[in-house]
Amino acid sequence: MLPRLCLLLILISALSAPALAAPYTPASDAEVVERLPSRASDPRSRELLALRQAWRAQPDDLDTALRLAARYQDEVAATGDPRYMGYAQAALQPWWRLPDPPVAVRVLRAVVVQFDHRFEPALADLRAALAVEPDNLRAWSWQTAIQMVLADYAAARTSCEQLARLAEPLVGTACRAQVDAATGRAAAASTALKQALARAQSEGADAGLRLWAWTRLAEIDERRGDLPAAEAAFRAALATGEPDVYLLAAYSDFLLDRGRAAEVLLLLKDRGRADVLLLRLLLAARASGDRGAAAWAAELAARFDAARLRGDTSHLKEEARFLLSQGGRTADALALARQNWAEQREAADARVLLEAALAAQEPAAAAPVQKWLADSGFESVALQALAARLKDAR
Repeated sequence: MLPRLCLLLILISALSAPALAAPYTPASDAEVVERLPSRASDPRSRELLALRQAWRAQPDDLDTALRLAARYQDEVAATGDPRYMGYAQAALQPWWRLPDPPVAVRVLRAVVVQFDHRFEPALADLRAALAVEPDNLRAWSWQTAIQMVLADYAAARTSCEQLARLAEPLVGTACRAQVDAATGRAAAASTALKQALARAQSEGADAGLRLWAWTRLAEIDERRGDLPAAEAAFRAALATGEPDVYLLAAYSDFLLDRGRAAEVLLLLKDRGRADVLLLRLLLAARASGDRGAAAWAAELAARFDAARLRGDTSHLKEEARFLLSQGGRTADALALARQNWAEQREAADARVLLEAALAAQEPAAAAPVQKWLADSGFESVALQALAARLKDAR
């Protein structure tokens, strides 16, 4: 079974996860940055605590460090807290700077590095790992995720074929579906994924795997304009009972686009720890006149300021969207959206650049997205509508 965060990013492509914010890496394990929420009655917390204790006793033991680092990375998807990625790096510190570390270290290092949008070094580590272990499922998964972020669809399709060879049938089908949906075959992708999910459900497939596939199906159907099917898929993903920040953010966006802000406030209640969810809370509060809007706006602005001081550029898409919601800073929002598009090229990145170009009345700024839409055959009712408005504005 694929690790949880890895599963999500095969299809969701780094929330993706880079948008959570870059991790802070403690100088040493003795440094206390903040006490993260932990409940003694929670099996996940108990497992993590046991791993931490084992690692503290033997910080140079490779197997212990690998298990702890992988566990920290899984926590990022579950909680949306980027600090876990920094803790993963700290666990790998004895091997971090080695030019030829063990394969497992290379792969986990690539995960940390891509989280900060350093995609080429991450791909280099993954290629090196696969040269030694061509059947490394985690490496193929992350390579696929990064290739999708970079809109390298031909390479991603090749990686998907390797995943299909190594993983469960639903993984291969869903991986191919993400590429098909980005290259003009969204209807076929939706059909194939629905059929694969029906088989997986009858076979009792893992809940995390089904969440991942349902979320992807929801996004494909939403882009196709089949809103009832998209909502049904989102609800099926939520029904798995698996905690996941990306799913909550994606469904919140779906609800916000439908004018259902009050539902977003309920969905995300007490979940503002992750920047991506705090942004959705703010947007929902503004749309519904909730009194929490001012406080959430101030908190989010402070987080973006702190990230800028750290030199963290992984939040550009979210900050651009935040500025657009503030009004009056359209030029700044457009600058951030353009910089973000230079780093990653997925549907959400395209949308924020199109919206920023419209708001700033600079249609030419969206030319790279217009070209991507034309060249790839990417199908999205919302993106095509925005592109048409920009064309009319010229």
